[in-house]
Amino acid sequence: MNKKKLLIIGIVIIAIILIATISYFIYKNFNNKNNKESETNNSTGSIEQNENVEYSNSKDLFNFETKTVKLNSGYDMPLNGIGTYSQTGDECYNSITSALNSGVRLIDTAYMYHNEEEIGRAIRDSGVPREEIFVITKIYPTQFDDPEGAIEMALEKLNIGYIDMMLLHHPGDGDVEAYKAMEKYVEEGKIRSIGLSNWYIEELEEFLPQVDTVPALVQNEIHPYYQELDVVPYIQSKGIVVQGWYPFGGRGHTSELLNDETIVEIANAHNVTAAQVILRWNLQRGVVVIPGSSNPEHIKENTEIYHFELTDEEMQKMESLNRDEKHDWY
Repeated sequence: MNKKKLLIIGIVIIAIILIATISYFIYKNFNNKNNKESETNNSTGSIEQNENVEYSNSKDLFNFETKTVKLNSGYDMPLNGIGTYSQTGDECYNSITSALNSGVRLIDTAYMYHNEEEIGRAIRDSGVPREEIFVITKIYPTQFDDPEGAIEMALEKLNIGYIDMMLLHHPGDGDVEAYKAMEKYVEEGKIRSIGLSNWYIEELEEFLPQVDTVPALVQNEIHPYYQELDVVPYIQSKGIVVQGWYPFGGRGHTSELLNDETIVEIANAHNVTAAQVILRWNLQRGVVVIPGSSNPEHIKENTEIYHFELTDEEMQKMESLNRDEKHDWY
């Protein structure tokens, strides 16, 4: 075989090796891409189907089109609702009836509010399908020594089949055991989601390692003068939704907040009320709102917070109002 033929054979062999090598890398990269897409799709599917999903940041799960947030328990919760602290009897019944008529589907109560029976009756009388309504109630530290009895009492008083969310009202002796009792009721389907109220960073760091279920919700005092600038992001980073009570500062402070010059200025710019600005500010921070009211006009007004949006500059102005001024002892 002469040198020319050997050269041609060598070139052909080298070309074959190069083609095979390039083909291998193309095939490998294509498979890796498909595998990653498959993993992503499977992950997305698990979010829709798995009822015990943990998320990186709960704020990212706020959906302003559906007006709901996806909880780490797998359930959707409305972004706005009504609080019922200090409302009892007919006043409470009428408030809930008015709220449901105005489209409110999130109701917050507690054992210590002494109004669970009225709320349950208003829900049953409303004609609104039970599955459309999200009810939160709480057990108090004085009940922690018999949490099963407290849970059964709440189920009986509400009489609406199941409880969407049950919270421990605030830290106290036996809170871990009470929380574990709530976990058992979740397994039985009598409670759908569980969480905490009035827990802050230090309390959470001590509490969370002792329980199996990451709380779906932490409910704290939050308003423009007490913004929890460190607490809110911390809770959200755990995949826990934040909900704010006293959004207007609480009794004795509401007038000052609703007449705050900065808030009124922002409200005028959007042709809305100061109350609506405060509620919208909360939502844009990733905080669910439950303003309390027995006035039908105010109840409806508090639902009309989705047709405008605060600018980044306005959000910064709202943040500048923070005084770390807590208005309740919790």
